[in-house]
Amino acid sequence: MASLLLLIIYISFIGLGIPDSLFGSAWPAIYTDLGLPVSSASFVTMTVSGCTIISSLLSARLIHRFGTSVITAASTLLTAFALLGFSLSANLLCLCLCAIPLGLGAGCVDTALNHYVALHYKASHMNFLHCFYGIGVTLSPFLMSLALSAGSWRSGYRTVFFFQLFIGILTTVSLPIWRKAGHTAPDEEAHNSRPAGFLSLIRIPKVRRVCMVFIGSCGLEYTCGGWGSTFLVRSRGLSTDTAALIITFYYAGMAAGRFLSGILSARFTPAQLVKAGQRVTACALVLLLLPLPSAAAGVSLFLIGLGNGPVFPNMLHLTPQHFTKELSQSVMGIQMAASYTGIMLTPALFGPIAETAGTAVFPFYLLAAFTLMAAGSLLIQRKSA
Repeated sequence: MASLLLLIIYISFIGLGIPDSLFGSAWPAIYTDLGLPVSSASFVTMTVSGCTIISSLLSARLIHRFGTSVITAASTLLTAFALLGFSLSANLLCLCLCAIPLGLGAGCVDTALNHYVALHYKASHMNFLHCFYGIGVTLSPFLMSLALSAGSWRSGYRTVFFFQLFIGILTTVSLPIWRKAGHTAPDEEAHNSRPAGFLSLIRIPKVRRVCMVFIGSCGLEYTCGGWGSTFLVRSRGLSTDTAALIITFYYAGMAAGRFLSGILSARFTPAQLVKAGQRVTACALVLLLLPLPSAAAGVSLFLIGLGNGPVFPNMLHLTPQHFTKELSQSVMGIQMAASYTGIMLTPALFGPIAETAGTAVFPFYLLAAFTLMAAGSLLIQRKSA
């Protein structure tokens, strides 16, 4: 029963990944179709991330009350219908309104499943879990590239809606499996204690250092996913469908990095895998900074995904080890909020910068996000030594 439940959790994480890469790959076609300035993407992405931060900070109390299984099913269905709303949107206001349920649903399910796996499964399962997330974020830009080649970003959103709806229905009908696995009672998942408060936890130095890693890593990840396609179109002269296809390889690299990390977790600790991934990312950024042909940019983006991909799941799996099981659920919520702060602010700030200085600054911007992540990791290692 535990193996079947784990499979359902894996599939749920495909659903979590599906919406995250869709908007960035579709944006060059969306802003052209709706007559919007390129920087207006920031309004949508900030709305999604802002709502995700709110739901992440509230997630510990919601999980304590309703349990992981109910939160997962309800949140997945919420994001599915948000995607349908995107396909019907006629202006920026509609896009922003649909971004609200998308963000609220993503934050709760992300925190709930990450904490559940960190407590009940090995590090390899956490990496494979985020590998399935990588499948989701790889699938949606591929489907969007097919839709764009046929001339319609709206049909891409509708296709992805049906995928997400299927996953939402699956998580709903699987609720009895969670009960049979014996981990559905909200008080058991919360270890019979009330969630710790945000203000008390953020005063802990290690919490702040860990947040630096999550902000930098997720900012790097989502700036690549959200603006990589626009960078390839504007600065490297590629067509929108070709750029969307290359971003698919970026997400494939992220999925491959997490899969490889899951295999290597039998021999290496999560901290060692984080360090190795950051080294690969550093090399990839150097490659992207060099004035090489467009094909090299595609390789660089693949390697960024490969290296940065293992950082997030391995840092999450270290949460109970860093902060004890009693505090881990509440700290997990803060970590997710920090992650979505990076997701919200880092790509959003790049919009006006790109409009002023041009998208050619994209590699330097990624380097700044990487520097924040690396600094946080070094501080954690020095204080832990």
